[in-house]
Amino acid sequence: MHSSHLLLEEPIRMASILEPSKSSFFPALTKIVGTLGPKSRSVEALSGCLKAGMSVARFDFSWGDADYHQETLDNLKVAVKSTRKLCAVMLDTVGPELQVINKSEKSISLKADGLVTLTPNQDQEASSEVLPINFHGLAKAVKKGDTIFVGQYLFTGSETTSVWLEVDEVKGDDVICLSRNAATLAGSLFTLHVSQVHIDLPTLTDKDKEIISTWGVQNKIDFLSLSYCRHAEDVRQTREMLKKLGDLSQTQIFAKIENVEGLTHFDDILQEADGIILSRGNLGIDLPPEKVFLFQKAALYKCNMAGKPAVLTRVVDSMTDNLRPTRAEATDVANAVLDGSDAILLGAETLRGLYPVETISTVGRICAEAEKVFNQDLYFKKTVKYVGEPMTHLESIASSAVRAAIKVKASVIICFTSSGRAARLIAKYRPTMPVISVVIPRVKTNQLKWSFSGAFEARQSLIVRGLFPMLADPRHPAESTSATNESVLKVALDHGKQAGVIKSHDRVVVCQKVGDASVVKIIELED
Repeated sequence: MHSSHLLLEEPIRMASILEPSKSSFFPALTKIVGTLGPKSRSVEALSGCLKAGMSVARFDFSWGDADYHQETLDNLKVAVKSTRKLCAVMLDTVGPELQVINKSEKSISLKADGLVTLTPNQDQEASSEVLPINFHGLAKAVKKGDTIFVGQYLFTGSETTSVWLEVDEVKGDDVICLSRNAATLAGSLFTLHVSQVHIDLPTLTDKDKEIISTWGVQNKIDFLSLSYCRHAEDVRQTREMLKKLGDLSQTQIFAKIENVEGLTHFDDILQEADGIILSRGNLGIDLPPEKVFLFQKAALYKCNMAGKPAVLTRVVDSMTDNLRPTRAEATDVANAVLDGSDAILLGAETLRGLYPVETISTVGRICAEAEKVFNQDLYFKKTVKYVGEPMTHLESIASSAVRAAIKVKASVIICFTSSGRAARLIAKYRPTMPVISVVIPRVKTNQLKWSFSGAFEARQSLIVRGLFPMLADPRHPAESTSATNESVLKVALDHGKQAGVIKSHDRVVVCQKVGDASVVKIIELED
């Protein structure tokens, strides 16, 4: 063992650290979800975000009304058209979020070691002595010594905007707390998080249901992020509701895990949900800080093995006000990629931060560097072992396609799919090259009108690591004759060439269905 190898795996050498990174068409295989708000809702800002690498836009209904978000979404559509970059839409529910109501909107200063009373009586004015809240059961839920956090941008680590309270005594419906730090709370709304305490409120509030059935249906949302998901039953009930709404039966549900209760039922939730969002902000408060990384690694591994997208939040908080992330944050983003994240979700950084576009491109660059040294070989072996034998037909095709692509050093994998499932399975084996999923529209009819399915499936792959969708032209007959497949393949290859992903003499692995058989073939391109 030479000491010069620094105990790193072979691909990483000092030289590669010092070389400048090559730019490529796909800045990163890892996806970026941006939360849209005041600093990222103009057409110009949105075009910048899309070009920088945002592929999913998150609309957070904890603040802002439906009209505000509709305006933002209309601008996004304009930006998508002009930049020709696809973008999916995610609606994030409020859920059982505890909030302090500050009607006067005056800022409130709290001193360290001062006493402050949390009361469900919302007629009271918010002040440094009294904070009215939107929940009547707090006094029953907490006991002396419990921890409560309050703040506008809770958990950013920016301690002047959030306060750490310790329950001192419970008096009737009121909870009297000791403030552990000095802070100034500004604005009309602050979130409240009680560490490790069950909050007896429904996961989908009436307001959430109303927003989903109006705004959600109108805009045919691709993803629903289910805040404070605590049980598999939460996901089941939400799915029932989406089915009843008809237009949203294809919407994918991402369970947002933000407290110990959700962690306890993680395996059941993962089985029911289409994907998982690990809300590290809230979790970092519910768990001791030294446990957060363990949970992250375990949860990402489980999502990877189930072949379901995992999204990680709270990565570059300091970029809300700064052009550069801290070293710890940059390392954290890279580790998220090495741990197996599909996507990184940005909150305050794009919503109200000063540098939304720079944040997206910085995170993208860090992800791309980490992907180069991702240990695909080990990951592949682990996944195959986990899946076990006998493999299902689709699973064996998908893993074979990835293995072949790596062996022949293919520049891309092209996968024809109508439901998007085949492409997602290929992505599950984490190939080192991009997967272009060519979604073949299927014609459906409900006796009244004909419609093409496919747009949903294409956009939903925008949150999966390494998947890049392309919609085939629905004018081609939907029946996959070999002639159609050939012409669609030619379109896909041309698309890849224009994008600069494929050049002459490259090898490409193609995965498609021919009749009842699935075929994996390797093609070598001429000049």
